[in-house]
Amino acid sequence: MGLQHSARLRKHEVEALLHLPPGKLDRLLAEAQDFPRGERKEVNSMQRALGEKAYRWWDGSAVYAWAATTPRFRDHGAILLNPAVEARSSAPGKWIGFQPTSQGPAMDWETGLGVIRLLHTTHRGAATAMAEELAEVPDAQGVVTVCSLFGDIGATGPALIAADTAQPQLEYEAQWGTVTKLVGQRLPWWPALLRRADVISQWSPGAPVTIAELLPDEEEMTLRGAAGIKWPVPDVQTALTDLANALRNQRVDSVNRDSRIFSENGATPDGAPLLVAARHPTEGFPLPRTDDRELLAQGWRVLASSQLFEAYEPLAIVMRSDPTVLPFGAKVKVSDRSLAARHWAKQLRPCDPSALHAVLADDAKDVTFHMDPSTGTPAVRTRTLNGDEWIFLAPLRLPGRRAQLKSVILDDTVWVSTTDGRIYPAPHPPYEHLWWGYGAGDRPTEAAWVIAQLLDDLSSHVTLADHWASAPQGLTKLLNHPHQSSTELPRSALELARAQQNEDLA
Repeated sequence: MGLQHSARLRKHEVEALLHLPPGKLDRLLAEAQDFPRGERKEVNSMQRALGEKAYRWWDGSAVYAWAATTPRFRDHGAILLNPAVEARSSAPGKWIGFQPTSQGPAMDWETGLGVIRLLHTTHRGAATAMAEELAEVPDAQGVVTVCSLFGDIGATGPALIAADTAQPQLEYEAQWGTVTKLVGQRLPWWPALLRRADVISQWSPGAPVTIAELLPDEEEMTLRGAAGIKWPVPDVQTALTDLANALRNQRVDSVNRDSRIFSENGATPDGAPLLVAARHPTEGFPLPRTDDRELLAQGWRVLASSQLFEAYEPLAIVMRSDPTVLPFGAKVKVSDRSLAARHWAKQLRPCDPSALHAVLADDAKDVTFHMDPSTGTPAVRTRTLNGDEWIFLAPLRLPGRRAQLKSVILDDTVWVSTTDGRIYPAPHPPYEHLWWGYGAGDRPTEAAWVIAQLLDDLSSHVTLADHWASAPQGLTKLLNHPHQSSTELPRSALELARAQQNEDLA
């Protein structure tokens, strides 16, 4: 687990932290072989001319943690890392109550050390920010240390980041089990999506588990709002509602999964699981889904071609969450300098932008909109600092036209030229990419399997299921070579490679 906030301390600051007299750190460094290693900060010639000098610095959190485990300095070190803290846990702690804070919902616990504030948030730097805020208050409201969640599982429960009010700028890792011992009872924990003030504030020791439903997030509200618009065909409402239900079900599954994982693996020192303080209702869930993929595809097809503003956000959402329901394949970017792309561009027609064009363009400036009339593929041309580029969605299939695959061109992506003089980006579904050359031990079986299917039938609705097992070995071997950009592999070479099924691929 990586710390989120730590200060760089110079020599005099380390001495102040450890309450050493000025100039005594050198002696400590000579005596303590396990002292955290420092780093030397060099200065350039301009800084040297201004009077700055090189100096040595130390990671403040590392020094603070070291001090806690060293008898001589433990009173100046991280509170929850001090081995002596367990001796102060003989008397059970006391729950003080819920605290709505500037850093999120919190629970305060009275312990033998003082008050421990547990922030139920994973926001970066929350422990330090809260400790700094408390340090400005007289007596810090009795709070000696603030813990926030890291979002992972540690050795004894949910991972914690702590910051003491005495040294708020120095965060360190703390153990859930240590806080549990100091409190003297199981600590409550809330799944991330139920970690709301209105839910957490309902808890007190002995209270039943809170049943709390997820609030709809922005994406779900957008989809349900769009579903309320009168569209030309009812399939659109069905598609929008189905995706909204899918996203809600995924979030409910996330709550249930997190609750199961943390309750099973977040054990307290006595072996009992942590206390999951809130759960999502089971009645009415999961929300219903539509099994008819063609009906959903029809709805998204209408949205993709729509020029209504209300179609833009739903399409942006489906592109992020489930682009497989769209009538197009993977998103591809290619340079306008690509010879294959330039040839393909001659086949395109300028068009008025659809909502899907707007999604592809995003916030790019100086954009033109195009459509491949043969495949329906939407494309945008944008100007970047590195030159013009094309952004498009790959087709899922190529037109038959009684043509055949003539050659394959390896240039930015895999291109297919046909016997009727046309060129297309090779079809491939979302979540897949076509590549060639060395792949850090992987092999370009995706491209090999797509080419094999197109050799048999140019209009194949290609699939990449089991491509690692289905791709012809000879084609895979051919594509495994680091071909230069714009390399063209004629059909004869592809057919020959495909026939070499039993050759060694090494």
